[in-house]
Amino acid sequence: MSRRIAVLMGGWSAEREVSLVSGNAVTKALSDAGFDAVPVDVDRSVALTLADVKPDVAFNALHGRFGEDGVIQGLLEIMQIPYTHSGVLASALAMDKPVARSLFEAAGMTCAEGKVLTRKQLIDGEGFEPPYVIKPINEGSSVGVRLVFEGDNFRFEDDMSWTFGDQVLVERYIPGKEIQVAVMGDRALGAIEIRPLGRFYDYEAKYTDDKARHLMPAPISDEAYEEALRLGLLIHQTLGCRGVSRADLRFDDTGDGDGEFYVLETNTQPGMTPLSLVPEIAAHEGIDFTELVTWMVEDASCDR
Repeated sequence: MSRRIAVLMGGWSAEREVSLVSGNAVTKALSDAGFDAVPVDVDRSVALTLADVKPDVAFNALHGRFGEDGVIQGLLEIMQIPYTHSGVLASALAMDKPVARSLFEAAGMTCAEGKVLTRKQLIDGEGFEPPYVIKPINEGSSVGVRLVFEGDNFRFEDDMSWTFGDQVLVERYIPGKEIQVAVMGDRALGAIEIRPLGRFYDYEAKYTDDKARHLMPAPISDEAYEEALRLGLLIHQTLGCRGVSRADLRFDDTGDGDGEFYVLETNTQPGMTPLSLVPEIAAHEGIDFTELVTWMVEDASCDR
């Protein structure tokens, strides 16, 4: 009998629609590989659904809060269902941007100068002079990110679409290249450069065709490329990630010298959509989508 895989997707985060695309792609690929892949649109009764499905493995294709912050991972630990991607602690650490930053810096990596402020502090001018970046504390896929340049007519107090809590992470904007590194187990697969056609690699650019150029492999020097791979793997290991992850870096090559990498964050649940970067990087290394998700199933485990 083929192994039964519950593909967890959907959920109720701001990234629900993207998760459904990832989950459907994974379900098809696993079915093609001979698994009994069962799509599960996650709601708050997911424990009852999983008890009914009785999967051998859960493929976690959820994105955003409750899916990649350690919550669903904790449930799967309780139910003793092996699952893909990182465990409870690594997932929670990666999702909390200020905590992750402190761990990266403690491991010797360089992050953009940043501070956690309340909304009132930011409105009162306690942030940075432009350019700077405003981020929610614990969202993914650039949800809620605001990029503010000098001369912009932007006032945070007028931003009625902000629904991400009273605390914000404010970072100095780092010029240069957007470099992302895919990690698979104990190996950094490769580094890709993203050149968004808009201001930055926002949610729309990540999930809409023709909104960004993907350059694989990243057209940087051999030394810089190897450093990007080193950082990607170090990030993965520092947080205690397992399975597949994706590190987001900025490479400031705008001044003199060889340039410098800045660590932004890592994604323990990278997208599996047709425009997602980890499958693209894996394909460049000769690993097709079906092979990738099959490896992830075989790598699934519980922390305890």
